[in-house]
Amino acid sequence: MAPRKSFLVRLPPELLAELRRWAEHDLRSLNAQIEFLLREAVRKRKRDDRPDADA
Repeated sequence: MAPRKSFLVRLPPELLAELRRWAEHDLRSLNAQIEFLLREAVRKRKRDDRPDADA
């Protein structure tokens, strides 16, 4: 497994609390939840950036 990089992210307290609740609901750690959400966003962006075959 490739080494992971650490970085600091500053979040408003309300957003942090909501992410914590969401992570608990999904049975993930806060870090895993944030990583999951970022991966999903990148995957969606890649899908949305593909040129249409019909265009």
